[in-house]
Amino acid sequence: MWEDFINALKNFKSNKTRTFLSLLGVIIGVTSVIVITSMGQSSTKKIENTFGSSGLDVVSVSQGFMRRRRDSVTLSFDETFRENLFANVKDIKKVWYKNSLNGTLTYGETSSSVNITAVETGYLEMYNLILEAGSFFNVTDNQEGTQKIILNHDTAESFFPDGDAVGKKIKVISSNITFSFEVIGVLAEQTTGMENGSAFVPRGFYAKKISPNPTAANVMVQATAAEKATSLVTSIKEYCTSLTGTEYSVNVTSMQSMLEQMSKITSTISLLLSAIAAISLLVGGIGIMNIMIVTVTERKQEIGIRKALGASPKDIRQQFLVESASITLLGGIMGIILGIIISLAVEYIQSQALTINTKACIISFVFSVFVGIFFGLNPAIRAAKLDPVIALSGE
Repeated sequence: MWEDFINALKNFKSNKTRTFLSLLGVIIGVTSVIVITSMGQSSTKKIENTFGSSGLDVVSVSQGFMRRRRDSVTLSFDETFRENLFANVKDIKKVWYKNSLNGTLTYGETSSSVNITAVETGYLEMYNLILEAGSFFNVTDNQEGTQKIILNHDTAESFFPDGDAVGKKIKVISSNITFSFEVIGVLAEQTTGMENGSAFVPRGFYAKKISPNPTAANVMVQATAAEKATSLVTSIKEYCTSLTGTEYSVNVTSMQSMLEQMSKITSTISLLLSAIAAISLLVGGIGIMNIMIVTVTERKQEIGIRKALGASPKDIRQQFLVESASITLLGGIMGIILGIIISLAVEYIQSQALTINTKACIISFVFSVFVGIFFGLNPAIRAAKLDPVIALSGE
């Protein structure tokens, strides 16, 4: 077989144009599959990096917007709901309540309108947010409703460009009422993650000074594990439906389920495009079969001589099968190399981290070789069946 492979390479060298045209369909097909799958995988990775790893175990619950029936019940996100949610839904580690208020931050001559988030103790730590300076809220801050505030990196930089925000007093104007807050912390700059509020205050302050005994605007449910977040979304929806008597009474989402859905969509699109690209491999295989048939016709005398010298039909068949498989083997290797080069160029232009789909490389390579064997089988059988007398007598 090795000798057949060497002879095949010699034949390719003596018929460069024909060999190149035979290779072209295979190269285009393999290259297309590599580029499409690599871009799809890189896009998925980019989405995952944008969201970050923190918050994958968190499920967000908010009021729904669907029209309710007259006999339906409106949910109230109060302490009773929190207790019942714990008691009736599995895989819940912690339930966090939060509210938002619009306000104007003022320090000296600088002021800015921002959305302020009122959170419970431990909420920011749950998202794995990192402090650039200062400290997080403690249990006392939430219970007593202390007027302390934590700023994100950009907000702190706009008010305190020298970086000395912690310990300073900043005014918050909300509903025409002015409150004085002490800055106790500044969050480090974030490039990923779902929680990107401008400023945070204890929810106890919101309950005492803004809206006594408030219901939560958003309920953040932390799952016992990130992989349970998607199933927890379904469980919470079913529980809330049983309470209200209507579907869509609440909006329940999780970053984990969104990532899974986006990953499925990206994978499906990549698979469809790859299937379309793989058609060129089949077209290339048909071209190889036609060229091999022509080759058999041209090399009748060579086949006749080999048979006259004792070559069996099996030897002749193997010779031409190896030759057709060698074409797609070379085409597959060249396609993979070209696909990686193009993927590198695309990722460089888009400033994305390169993610080559190794599985796609292997599958497309094996498929290309299979195409060569499959479409080379008919010409090889024709060559093996040639009568040596007729073959030697042909011009």
